[in-house]
Amino acid sequence: MSLKAQQTVGTPEQIEQFLKSTTYVVLENNPMLMYNSIIKETVEKHWTLTKYEFVTFSSDEFEIARKDPNKSFLIVNTEFFEKDDTKAKYKYLCVQLGGNYEFVRQMPDIASVPIAYADVEEDTYSYKLGTLCIFLQNHILLTQSHPEITTGKKALSYYYKNLTADVKDKTLYLTKEDLPKEINSEAKIKVIYPFPVKIVTREEIEAAIDKKEENVVFLHKVGPEGSKRKARCFKTIVGASDAKLYYFAWHMINEKAPDALLAKDFKKLAKAKKKK
Repeated sequence: MSLKAQQTVGTPEQIEQFLKSTTYVVLENNPMLMYNSIIKETVEKHWTLTKYEFVTFSSDEFEIARKDPNKSFLIVNTEFFEKDDTKAKYKYLCVQLGGNYEFVRQMPDIASVPIAYADVEEDTYSYKLGTLCIFLQNHILLTQSHPEITTGKKALSYYYKNLTADVKDKTLYLTKEDLPKEINSEAKIKVIYPFPVKIVTREEIEAAIDKKEENVVFLHKVGPEGSKRKARCFKTIVGASDAKLYYFAWHMINEKAPDALLAKDFKKLAKAKKKK
């Protein structure tokens, strides 16, 4: 477990090191976990930036490989924010560089993306891993082509400035789990968001990602998934074909604002104007 202050950005030298490396996709120690088979299949479909191999965490092979600066790693880390009074722990999908570091947590991150709260079931996020892998690769190329993005804060600012209102030209895929009770049908959503929306299964979102359907966007929600403890709900709308970001917001969960995409989010989306 490590402490995360902000979204990670690699230096130009680290990015060049990564692009020349072989990426080791780190599997969990427990071979029965669904994650291992899903990340293998996901990487084979969606990882294109570097050569890759698979390795198991805590194995001798991993311990030797991570000392090699010619190797990089796609790994899930559990992290928390120092100033977060909720004490929440999150799973991040990270790209790290190898080198002569004593501990895994010292290995430099050049890209990372939150995938879920640490204690939620795998099936709440596993179907989205294809898009998250694409996002990580896009993020690395973005920071390579924009060397002025030197900090996580600057990266987040760039993403905010470049969010697009073109979401209304796409079909927004949502699952039942994404929605609060008062707007849990397409008909109810249409009252406040009169643009293409479809309530689908997780399998349908995964299929849209695998087929790279350009007309589909979906919600990547990071929330406690049913827990009533004090927590945040993060909401990102992302393109199924290219991991492009269309919307981002978050709220504190309470009785009036559940772990879901809220009516106020739909209203913001409906009012958003395209950039000229």
